[in-house]
Amino acid sequence: MRTWYRPLVLFSGLMALTAVASAIGLLVDDRELLGAPIWMKPLKFSLSFVAFGLSWAWLLSLPERRPRFLGGTALVIIAGSLLEMVIIIGQVVRGRQSHFNVTTAFDSMLFSIMGATVAILFLGTLVLSVYIAARRLAPAPELLAIRFGMGISLVGMAVGILMTTASSGMEGFVGAHSVGVLDGGPGMPLTGWSTTGGDLRIGHFIGMHALQLLPLLALAIRGRAESTSVRIIWTASLGYLAVVVLTTWQALRGQPLFAPDWVTGTALGVIAAGVALGLLSARGKARVEERITA
Repeated sequence: MRTWYRPLVLFSGLMALTAVASAIGLLVDDRELLGAPIWMKPLKFSLSFVAFGLSWAWLLSLPERRPRFLGGTALVIIAGSLLEMVIIIGQVVRGRQSHFNVTTAFDSMLFSIMGATVAILFLGTLVLSVYIAARRLAPAPELLAIRFGMGISLVGMAVGILMTTASSGMEGFVGAHSVGVLDGGPGMPLTGWSTTGGDLRIGHFIGMHALQLLPLLALAIRGRAESTSVRIIWTASLGYLAVVVLTTWQALRGQPLFAPDWVTGTALGVIAAGVALGLLSARGKARVEERITA
């Protein structure tokens, strides 16, 4: 980690401390907002930023010579992310909802600033992704996993845009996490994802964390033949992207994650079958290649 991009490592460390502070807040502050402990949101955002920051600190260590604009872009992302966290925590202290809240001029201004920070985060990540993806900075399987991870992560970020267009059903709020039900209804433990309606946070969450999971998969299968590893990464990545699309589509249709209709269930079965066939094909071709080289 000594070669990782230091500002992002420091940012991740700060977010880890924020996560600890938020966890303490959960223990000492019994206030709730929309049916959830009020400190749960900053805790979840802090942990997400830890994963994001460490991932990009590693990715920016891959080029032998890092252009100055990459560091500048990363610093802009850090500044935007810190500003977003300050607003989220500030609103928690005030006992107010940070996202979609336009009930007062001040709340509306804060939400507008958060919209700007999200745009900065997305565009900055896009710039970094294009630069890293255009270069051969790792062995083929790992490079493929990095490229897919960055791309799917951007798709996951874009799902957040759909939340601003969802109907909240509440006066003074523009946008919502849930579809078909009001935010703050029955939800899953920890995540808070709706158990009675659709929830756009599911596809958003799954998509964003492709940046961590797919490269970790590539590292886990290191040591296999390169061609086999590439086939596995292709299969896993396409299946992962399909799940992001499916869970987002399911949410838009107002369905809880664990109460899909037959259409969603069939689509999930097709995805699972496709991934299974892809992995079996990769295994079969690997055996053929082993016999040929034996």
